[in-house]
Amino acid sequence: MGIELREVSKTFELKNRRVEALKQTDLSIKDGEIFGLIGFSGAGKSTLLRLINLLERPTSGSVIVNGVVLDGLSEKELRARRQKIGMIFQQFNLIESKTVYENIEFVLKASKYDRSKMADRVNELLELVGLTDKKHSWPKNLSGGQKQRVGIARALANEPEVLLCDEATSALDPDTTKNILKLLKKINHDLGITIVLITHEMEVIKEVADRVGVMSDGEIIETNDVYSIFSHPQHDVTKGFVQDIYDFVIPSHIRETDSSQVITIKFLDENAEANYVNQLYRHFDLDISILNGRIEYINGMPLGFLMLHVQGDSGEIGNLRAFIAESKGIEEAEIYE
Repeated sequence: MGIELREVSKTFELKNRRVEALKQTDLSIKDGEIFGLIGFSGAGKSTLLRLINLLERPTSGSVIVNGVVLDGLSEKELRARRQKIGMIFQQFNLIESKTVYENIEFVLKASKYDRSKMADRVNELLELVGLTDKKHSWPKNLSGGQKQRVGIARALANEPEVLLCDEATSALDPDTTKNILKLLKKINHDLGITIVLITHEMEVIKEVADRVGVMSDGEIIETNDVYSIFSHPQHDVTKGFVQDIYDFVIPSHIRETDSSQVITIKFLDENAEANYVNQLYRHFDLDISILNGRIEYINGMPLGFLMLHVQGDSGEIGNLRAFIAESKGIEEAEIYE
């Protein structure tokens, strides 16, 4: 089960040109996982997302959601399947003339939900997203985070199997973003809903995703679990996104020579918290100073980076590099420009 894109592509025929928004793509998203798609504007993320529920029909290939080939359905059958694919948007898309309660109720009415159960369902959703006290409020009186919570409740109204998130946190401040991501993670954990989210922010991927696909120029250039993407990015675009998170640059006043070098160490898994620098002080006759350092926890696993300025005999610096290379769970890291 889950989501399968098989040889899917999308080309738009514009007035004077053809735009290949998505090159031929194969993608598998596991049932119950949170899958992130990251890329710059114009990379093809939104097109790919809209292909999953056939808001955009593929130029070629097939879209399969939980075993159903969507592009093989009639329009009536497709409308019914779309009720099991919820969607939340960057700009919330609430109906300003309806209260919070009525915004959620509207979705249920449109899907011909059992009227005798409608009130209970709306109240259940309001409790899930933490807005029970705002049920009679108007959208204009809500904060951005509260509006997005209404959007999430509305997307969950018909008990979907899949939730698509189109830059769902881009319009929110950092603290509100973290709260919305925590809510999405809770929904994924408690309800088992597969979540696909697109973003241009690596922090969002780090906080919530299990796996990630990196997009550039209409294609997925790299796919892996989030820890592997952060610890061993392969493509230059991916390296750039990771560098934006760690923001490590060699200070301008430091000039590298044979006897003065900057070495960045990457700590993997449980070794990220080891007191490693003291070992270097003890083992090597070098002047070692710390320029920068950071430890992140990605899906519960620590990943640490430490930038060192090392001065002394070039041969001894070579011995230090060899010691790092032989250390388990520790390696010298590349700083991406």
